[in-house]
Amino acid sequence: MRRIATAAALAALVLPVAACGAGTSAAGASGKTVTVYSVDGLGDWYTKRFAEFQKQTGIKVQYVESGSGEVLTRAQKEKARPQADVLVTLPPFIQKAEKEGLLEPYTPAGADKVTDKDAGGSYTALAGNYLSFIYNPEHAKPAPVTFDDLLAPRFKKKLQYSTPGQAGDGTAVLIQLQHVLGKDKALDYLKRLEANNVGPSSSTGKLQPKVTKGELHVANGDVQMNLTSIKNDGAGFQIFFPADASGKKSTFALPYFMGLAKNAPHSAPAKKLMDFLLTPEAQKTLAPETYGLPARSDVTADDANSRQIADLMKGVQIWTPDWDKVVADLDGDVAAYTKAIGG
Repeated sequence: MRRIATAAALAALVLPVAACGAGTSAAGASGKTVTVYSVDGLGDWYTKRFAEFQKQTGIKVQYVESGSGEVLTRAQKEKARPQADVLVTLPPFIQKAEKEGLLEPYTPAGADKVTDKDAGGSYTALAGNYLSFIYNPEHAKPAPVTFDDLLAPRFKKKLQYSTPGQAGDGTAVLIQLQHVLGKDKALDYLKRLEANNVGPSSSTGKLQPKVTKGELHVANGDVQMNLTSIKNDGAGFQIFFPADASGKKSTFALPYFMGLAKNAPHSAPAKKLMDFLLTPEAQKTLAPETYGLPARSDVTADDANSRQIADLMKGVQIWTPDWDKVVADLDGDVAAYTKAIGG
């Protein structure tokens, strides 16, 4: 399963790549590597692209996978002596990394075809995605439709969402509720929801198998992760977007953003990797391989997986957060959330 951020998984996912053989580039022959700290979710896609990148350039890639908050935390702790070359994480963590001076402006080749990016060049979207929720159709009867439905006593200790401030998808839940209800009412709602919530979780991916087994009846997630699990793992859940009191369903985009780390130890090969991941050839494999939407506007998403995503999103209003405001308020909002739920 994806999105598991235990220490053992982190250690296992630092992927050493075999030394390059004859005919590799000077960078590869000299033993240079690129280290990527990335939020989980694109692991299988990375494995193929990194192998292609090494074959083309001779540059090895080391990959460390964790939750969105952990990517930022690692970069913060290593600020004086950076270990990562490229950071990939969800909003608002990539914006927070930029505000804290953890990113070096760099505009990858092809970024002119990407709409979702930092105006100052500190980060660029790599793949598109959306916040979603999941439920087990065998146990959650009738199926939940609105946010108010999730407060029902029938979901007592059968519902869980990943923790805001730690997980990107969990932080997205807080942002979505603030949009639907307003900040104060969102905190009141989450306080009431605690009667049903199993407890904190730093990993959204760990919730998927629990919903499939019926241990949980409802959880949060994202479209890419959820559809991939349904297709590849035979997950027994369905995706939904909770509606507000008027019946309107909404969500917002959660792109995977990539940025060059400030004082990256291998800046030049890191830039080559970022250029490579944004090429049309790499971008067109996102949807077929992992249900990610291409970040480039000139790469058409017209495969079966892309059409499945489009069908899923019909009738769902997509809104855009003010990420500058989200970042400015993030620490205070997470503290208020923790207090509201009794943490």
